[in-house]
Amino acid sequence: MSDVATRVPAPKASGKPLRRKHVGVHVVLILGAVVMVGPFFWEVMTSLKTLGETMTVPPTVFPKHAQWSNYGKVFDTLPFGQMFWNSTLQTVGRVLGQLVLCSMAGYAFARFEFRGRGLLFGLFLSVLMVPSQLFLLPQYEIISGLGWLNSIQALVVPGLFSAFGTFLLRQFFLTLPRELEEAARLDGANHWQIFTRVMLPLARPGLVALAVLDVLWSWNDLMWPLVVNNDPTKMPLSVGLASLIGQFTVDTTTLMAGSVLATLPVLVLFIALQRQFIQGIAFSGSKG
Repeated sequence: MSDVATRVPAPKASGKPLRRKHVGVHVVLILGAVVMVGPFFWEVMTSLKTLGETMTVPPTVFPKHAQWSNYGKVFDTLPFGQMFWNSTLQTVGRVLGQLVLCSMAGYAFARFEFRGRGLLFGLFLSVLMVPSQLFLLPQYEIISGLGWLNSIQALVVPGLFSAFGTFLLRQFFLTLPRELEEAARLDGANHWQIFTRVMLPLARPGLVALAVLDVLWSWNDLMWPLVVNNDPTKMPLSVGLASLIGQFTVDTTTLMAGSVLATLPVLVLFIALQRQFIQGIAFSGSKG
């Protein structure tokens, strides 16, 4: 028996193939990171150049002398502080509205049994298939009829609800065990208490994921604010920065400096919430 054991070759260690595999994965991730970070790096470098340096051929990456005055020109050219405040109000209003309304709608579609639930949910999803530009004219007529043109509510109200947000949170609520609700009912909790005290705290990753996506969408929204607001003091940053692009010339350095300032708050928010964002997206797709 011992002779047979000595003739059997020992299994080879699998550490080397695993290491090679990991190196390949890391190379792909690094290349992906460079592709993602590259435009933002170029934006920062361009914001510190002179206008002449932005037009050189071949283009230069680093400025000879950093022009920090370009950031001051942004505040001289635009009412940047007021536009930043308008963007903040627009984003916060839309995010809070969607977190409240979409969480209730998503919970209802996930947990309540009622006639026509599948058909109604299908109608909600059908909204995602329609280009948003088709809603511009009827929404404009409604906002104009209410007398809300050139106002903050014109920016906020149409974005208070989202079919995508309802779908995302419904998928997340489906992953939560029903035993939690049954235990709460045995303790005498009603539907509202179960939703607010049991399900919502557990749905925090899904809510964070929706909040981050909605912040990105609301902060960068250009088409709708451009239609309903033509007063510079009521415009968000997206429209203000777009106004720096002229018909024949573009002040690239000022535009890039303003874009950097507008990007920083969203970047900081995503870095702070990235773990919960990834967790919320992963959980939302784990059950159909």
